Amino acid sequence: MKRLSAALILLAVPFFASAERPNVILIVGDDVGYSDIASYGGEISTPNLDALASDGVRFSSFHVTASCSPTRSMLMTGVDNHLNGLGNMDITMPFEHKGKPGYDGVLNDQVVTIAEMLKDNGYHTYHVGKWHLGHTPEKRPFNRGFERTIALGDTGADNWEQRSYLPTYDKAHWYADGKEHQLPDDFYSSQYFVDKAIEFIDENRSDGKPFFTYIGFQAVHIPLQAPKIFVEKYHQKYMSGWSGIRKARLKRAINFGLIPADTQLAGMSTTLDWDALSTDDQAYYARRMAVYAGMLDAMDFHIGRLISHLKEIGEYNNTVFVFLSDNGPEPSDPLQVIPVAAWVKFNYSTNIDDLGAKGSYASIGPSWANAAASPGTYYKFFAGEGGVRVPLIVSGPGLVQPGKVEHSFAHIKDIVPTILELTGTPDHGGNFRGKSILPITGSSLLPVLRGQARRTHAEDKAIGYELAGNAALYKGDYKLLKNLPPLGDGEWHLYNIALDPSEFRDLRLEKPDLYRRMIIDYQEYAQAHGVLDMPAGYDYIKQVTLYSAKLILMRNWPYLFGFLAFIFIGFFYFRHRVKLRG
Repeated sequence: MKRLSAALILLAVPFFASAERPNVILIVGDDVGYSDIASYGGEISTPNLDALASDGVRFSSFHVTASCSPTRSMLMTGVDNHLNGLGNMDITMPFEHKGKPGYDGVLNDQVVTIAEMLKDNGYHTYHVGKWHLGHTPEKRPFNRGFERTIALGDTGADNWEQRSYLPTYDKAHWYADGKEHQLPDDFYSSQYFVDKAIEFIDENRSDGKPFFTYIGFQAVHIPLQAPKIFVEKYHQKYMSGWSGIRKARLKRAINFGLIPADTQLAGMSTTLDWDALSTDDQAYYARRMAVYAGMLDAMDFHIGRLISHLKEIGEYNNTVFVFLSDNGPEPSDPLQVIPVAAWVKFNYSTNIDDLGAKGSYASIGPSWANAAASPGTYYKFFAGEGGVRVPLIVSGPGLVQPGKVEHSFAHIKDIVPTILELTGTPDHGGNFRGKSILPITGSSLLPVLRGQARRTHAEDKAIGYELAGNAALYKGDYKLLKNLPPLGDGEWHLYNIALDPSEFRDLRLEKPDLYRRMIIDYQEYAQAHGVLDMPAGYDYIKQVTLYSAKLILMRNWPYLFGFLAFIFIGFFYFRHRVKLRG
């Protein structure tokens, strides 16, 4: 009887001590690695995120997709990316797939966003930062449920100025409340986003309605840029090299109780030998990682400004924070892609003394990305844990176990149903404003957060994943994994990611029945979700190069045509002159 009474009391504990509907602030870091945040094992200073983690819950096994817009599509809808239109990103999508069902490259009209649902339930809805789910007016966040917006439509952009970071865009596409927007002269992305979030929140304070604010930071997406005051804190921090940082992060993550004590680190063929580098190369790599750290530090600082403001206006105690990253760390070095490298060299400085400042351009490359993903193997674009396992912090008054580390599997599709339950907003159930739409397939995390359940997903529930040919299937503590060549072998492997988060020990020979069953589960997922096979020989780097070259040619064909015409006319002119002289 006493046990029954205790259980009933626990079930009755509200998520918030207040009867008010909570505000929700959803924060997304861009390309933030699993152990970048200090409370996940990192050496980077993130005191404000760490304070949220201390007051809330850290998820140790939260999974997203391995690139930005597919993750964001599920974050906004709770529907698998192959159904909501983001089966792949434009830049990595084979030309043969473009326009096929589920491969629109933008959020389709068969889904609605969390903002649309919350707005109908009496919430103010605000968006600041990266959107990347569609450029055309009807696809912009202002027309997908957000009443006030500052939105970047592209994959990324410069953090100091209104300009593109890739030759595939003629400019950085910014929108304010659905219309083209001009950034201020004193723009720095993280500062500006928090400034606008505070402005939007303050505009409607007097009406008493709760708010939902989605902040999509550009940190730490390429190009890495940050104010010098933040970068200089890490000036000598990374001169020891990536292997030492990766091991130190593993040790701290174990000490924090995030991963098992016997976790072993798997190596990556793309990680260079630090000791074989010249002193100048070591200094250059270390400075690039210092800018990365400074950029993340700056993001955390501005998050702290938002927290302080909420405390000043009396809203902090009724606000839930949800922080996550959209995928693992970025391994790409644009200077290794020939058409992009030429453009970068012409438009930006890559000199070591300029890195981080306005007009500079930096990335960390695969060796540092492997360290940032510690203890995971692989990184962004790949289905290994380093590419898809990221931090998730949920913090707000009334949590049953503040400071808890939650080890059960969680998925990006779970965020929408969590926010719906948290705010008392009805699930649309496949029908919204009289229109038939795709149902939400994620599950609420609240039972786990409240201590009412051990798992969000049943141990026999299969959850599939595919992006650019790299694929996985999760089932309980197990993960079926395939990564394409040249980094992967294109074969299926089996891991217990609860005990082995670095995917060090392949279990396919030890558990053949489970291995075969999960392959069948994946085939059923792929068929039900319209997953397309990749063309023979597909390589995402080659595809990015082809995509970039195609767009550069399309954008500059008049100039190229004129140049070729000039050469052609000049050739025949000089040939004619030679004949006359003869």
